[in-house]
Amino acid sequence: MRNINNLLSRSIALIIGTVFFIVPSVYSKKYDGVTVNILTMEAPQIKGPMVKRAPDFKKLTGANINVIGVPFSDIYPKMESDFATGTNSVDAAVFAPQWMVDFIEPGYFEDLTPRVKSDSALEWDDVGYFFRSFSSTYGGKIYTIPLDGDFHMIYYRSDLLNAAGISPPKTWEEYIYIASRFHGQDMNGDGKPDYGSCISKKRNAQAYWMILSIVGGHLQTKGTGEGIFFDTKTMKPLVNNAAFSRAFDIYKETTKYAPPNEINLDVGDTRGLWTSGRCALTMDWGDIGTLSIEKGSKVKGKTGTSILPGSRLVLDRNSGKLVSCNQARCPYAINGVNHAPFAAFGGWSGAVNVSADSKVKDAAYDFFSYMAQANQSNKDVTVGITGMNPYRISQFENINNWTSAGFSKASAENYLGAIKASLDSPNMILDLRIPKNQRYQQVVLDTEVHRFISGEITKEEAMQRIEDGWEEITEEMGRDTQLSAYRKTLGY
Repeated sequence: MRNINNLLSRSIALIIGTVFFIVPSVYSKKYDGVTVNILTMEAPQIKGPMVKRAPDFKKLTGANINVIGVPFSDIYPKMESDFATGTNSVDAAVFAPQWMVDFIEPGYFEDLTPRVKSDSALEWDDVGYFFRSFSSTYGGKIYTIPLDGDFHMIYYRSDLLNAAGISPPKTWEEYIYIASRFHGQDMNGDGKPDYGSCISKKRNAQAYWMILSIVGGHLQTKGTGEGIFFDTKTMKPLVNNAAFSRAFDIYKETTKYAPPNEINLDVGDTRGLWTSGRCALTMDWGDIGTLSIEKGSKVKGKTGTSILPGSRLVLDRNSGKLVSCNQARCPYAINGVNHAPFAAFGGWSGAVNVSADSKVKDAAYDFFSYMAQANQSNKDVTVGITGMNPYRISQFENINNWTSAGFSKASAENYLGAIKASLDSPNMILDLRIPKNQRYQQVVLDTEVHRFISGEITKEEAMQRIEDGWEEITEEMGRDTQLSAYRKTLGY
């Protein structure tokens, strides 16, 4: 009997041990114990939806997603310092894809091509061609996963324009006229005078793209390959000329019909002014369209969207003067107006630090894929606070996705139509994507534009200082090297 009891005890112990051994393997998740540190902008946009989606991703995989937010102006230097010094406290980043060259060339980013090609859930072919190429690919390899699509567009109060019998602005002169026409009127019924134009112009934010959207239609006429930043033969900056001079005039004139402190307003501020019904016009990315239908918005059903205004006068690059559009000079003009929609920024995208632990890299990629997959992104792009705008082909084709979110059919078609018109334009402007583009734009351009708009320097001084600053960077990096990189980004 004792032998039988001992045998039974050993059998029970073996069974219990087996159970305890099997249970964890049955219920353990792929990334239990793995933490991924992701750097991005400290704001409700972009960071917010990642933080919101992180718990669901943890339930699925076990990974802890730690989203680190910093001011927009600190993202690039934080990434640069962290990777270059080998600190590697950042495992991945969601950032402006135009900066990718500065992190790919030194070998800081993981090549995601094999992962993307084997990731059927991502449905890579459904991501718009522009975002697959400009926002994700460098040297034929995929380095980032798009989480957002960005273009500058114009938003207008459709109710006001319709009542006045005025069409949306096709030129910047028309934009100024409309702004002057409605400035000072009470547009939201609160008894206070409102503003004709609200454009973010704050320094060290994202305002430097605004001046480029104004100058674009005056400067690029022959298609995307012409570019707006440098001469494609000499790498001389295209900033000290009549086109930029006119853009500076327009940029400053819009402040006459703006909130008193407009030069210190970030995009979050101008978006708040728009949704509270205090602006007749604004220029922004796709966020305004979705924010306008959010709860509490005063402009739901009153927000129209259109491609960026253009110009009937364009730069003759030989003389540096403005000349009238004709078929030869402006082959893509519409009724004599040269439009050049600007892919400002390009859309927030996620990249993985090549030096991270292999399991962490796997988890980081899987999280970006999860965020970008249709099940998540189709909803995120319809919610204004996410800061995410459409970038999948199906998101432009499925109108029900937008009407379910609160758009009327007409407003959804108008909004998506303006984005599609920009994407499809043969004269679309590509943002700068050469080494040190952050210094060219976020440091030199941003500083001098803000000094001009605040009255510290004249436009002539601003143009000269931008030209000198850009030339200094080009000489430092090597003119031939920078020229070659610039030509490649334009498709040469």
